[in-house]
Amino acid sequence: MSSPLFLETLRGHCLARPHQTAIEWLDDSPLRLSYGELEQIVQQAMGLLQAHGVQPGDRVAIHLPKGLPFVLLHLATLRLGAVSLPLNPACPAAELAYFLADAEACLLFTSPATELGQLSAEAIVVDSAKDPLLASLIAPYPAENSAPLPPDATCLMIYTSGTTGQPKGAELTHGNLTANLNSLHAAWEWCAEDLLLHVLPLFHIHGLLVALHGALHAGATTLLLPRFDPQQSLDLLVQRPCSILMGVPTIHRRLVDLPGAERYSLRHLRLATSGSDRLPEELFERFEQLFGIRLLERYGMSETGMTLSNPLHGERRCGSVGLPLPGVEVRIVDSTTEEPLPDGVVGAVQVRGANVCKGYWRQPAKTAEAFTADGWLRTGDLGLREPDGYITLQGRSKDLIISGGFNVYPPEVERVLASHPAIAASAVFGCPDPEWGERVTAVLLLHPGPPLETSAVIDFCRQHLAPYKVPRRVFLATTLPTNAMGKVQKAALRQALCP
Repeated sequence: MSSPLFLETLRGHCLARPHQTAIEWLDDSPLRLSYGELEQIVQQAMGLLQAHGVQPGDRVAIHLPKGLPFVLLHLATLRLGAVSLPLNPACPAAELAYFLADAEACLLFTSPATELGQLSAEAIVVDSAKDPLLASLIAPYPAENSAPLPPDATCLMIYTSGTTGQPKGAELTHGNLTANLNSLHAAWEWCAEDLLLHVLPLFHIHGLLVALHGALHAGATTLLLPRFDPQQSLDLLVQRPCSILMGVPTIHRRLVDLPGAERYSLRHLRLATSGSDRLPEELFERFEQLFGIRLLERYGMSETGMTLSNPLHGERRCGSVGLPLPGVEVRIVDSTTEEPLPDGVVGAVQVRGANVCKGYWRQPAKTAEAFTADGWLRTGDLGLREPDGYITLQGRSKDLIISGGFNVYPPEVERVLASHPAIAASAVFGCPDPEWGERVTAVLLLHPGPPLETSAVIDFCRQHLAPYKVPRRVFLATTLPTNAMGKVQKAALRQALCP
């Protein structure tokens, strides 16, 4: 017998423990929402959607700041059988118009600050600060019963970054969401007694599906912060105390760099994850030295949710994204022949499982390009498998540098740069070169202190790397361009620095 879908499990929690806190909103005007209240308001919000003509399968865009209205409208959309389209509230007007038109969204929830202009969807303005429980919107609309939810029906559309063209909408089904949550609950041992400190954006798969859905699927409690603040986060982690924290390297860096961080012990945290970008070894070690807990690195993507994780019980190996989650297959193949490669050889990472999306919205050619004939998703990442099964990533295939006929994997160079005491962060990529094909290029952020000559950086790399891997050009910068999850955007650096 198949397991109940995520929404069925959530509704069961709402009925079984109506008085337990589901979400605690920690803003200037804090609010506690019990599971019983969550069920009631989601039902009413579903009535609002029905009153505006939303039908199962329709796309509903949620372009709101992090807060309870985002959560409630997202869950109501899923409950109705429609498709939730979470969007970055900071995306510019042109990008918003593209997403709405491409998804053919019928309804848009947005904030008063949005300049609406000419949009292809009906817009409803939500003031999240003044109406956090949607009281002024949902009161007149009783919900009608929704149809049963087919596991293969699309329920969520996440747009990819579009680094190789226009963004594509990855279609995730109710079955995809449930399979991924079941895998994570088995691997990370979620339970109703867990208390999650939620510091991530909600429009991204990390904050929405892994963190928020993970807690709701377990019947646990979520402390929802409007934005990440290192001092507030450390105080809450200790005072409440929280059992789970999910973050990205940028967040963990700000925690360890906080003055007085050594006074805090986080040993009570049973799980602190890191993802969305490579975790530097020195940050991994420093976090454990300061707080007494070892970060757990994992790997996922918009098209799959989570696929790999270091073990909850066992070695959390720095630099590795761990082992395949229960129910997920991962293989390393030759990029040309797609034949599996032996352990220790770098190749293309492919994944397969019930968590993998059904394809890209109305882009059959892109979908066919992304999947093999037997259902493996071509992730676009490079990696290798250790003999004991751990997977180590070597960057995106599009970031692979070929210099003088040799392959250079940027993470290898970045790890060497991270070992230099004066270097705080780096980004390595290839620039076109008429002689070598590409030349290895590095952009560095430095720790405060004496100036560092770029020639000294190159000399340092020559001591630790083969000659063809040594950066030929080194730039010093005060910031690195990042996306909303703190991941360095190398495409922007290439455009700015490559002739």
